[in-house]
Amino acid sequence: MTALLEQLIEALRVLPGVGRKSAQRMAYHVLERGRDGGRQLAAVLAEAVERIGHCSQCRDFSETPVCATCASASRDRQQLCVVESPADRLAIETATGYRGLYYVLQGRLSPLDGIGPRELGLDALATRLASGEVAELIVATSATVEGEATAHYLAQLARQHGARPSRLAQGLPLGGELEYVDRGTLSHAFGSRGEMRE
Repeated sequence: MTALLEQLIEALRVLPGVGRKSAQRMAYHVLERGRDGGRQLAAVLAEAVERIGHCSQCRDFSETPVCATCASASRDRQQLCVVESPADRLAIETATGYRGLYYVLQGRLSPLDGIGPRELGLDALATRLASGEVAELIVATSATVEGEATAHYLAQLARQHGARPSRLAQGLPLGGELEYVDRGTLSHAFGSRGEMRE
C-alpha cells in the first residue's frame, strides 16, 4: 500500500462510524470507479470547511454572520428552543410546526470530557435571556444522563432570567438521540411539551 493511499484511508476515518475497513472500501471505490466524484467531494469539502462558520446568535452552522432563521422577521422571538446539535435543530424544524428561534449548544455538559457551560456558549445564552425577549425556553436535549444534566442547568438559567423553562414531553426513548427519532414521535413530543419543575 502506498503512503498516499494510507493517508487517504486515515483521513476518511475522521468521519463518525467509519473504521479502518470502511475507510479502505471508500478509498478503493473512489480510486477505482469514482475519481470525478472524489474530485467533486474534495472541492466541496474544502470550500465548506473554509466558508461555513457559526451564526452569531444561535450557533448553528451558517455561511453568513446571522443565519436565515435568526434573521427571519416571521419567527416568534419569545420562544427559544435549545438543542444539542444542528442535526437536532433540523429534526425539530422538519417534524414540527415550531416557529420560534433556536440555540444550538454544539454538545452537552460533560465534565469528564472537559465540556462545561463555557464550551456550550451558555454565557451568551444567559446574556440573551437577560435581555427579557425570551418568555419560554424550550429545552430539547437528549434523554441521556448528560442531556438531562444539561436540561437541569438550562432550566435553572431560564428561571434566573424570568423565562419559563419547558421540556419536550415523554415519548422520546430514554437514552435516545433526537436526530434518530422518527418524525411522528418527535412531533408529538414537541407538541406535548410541559413546564419543567424545580
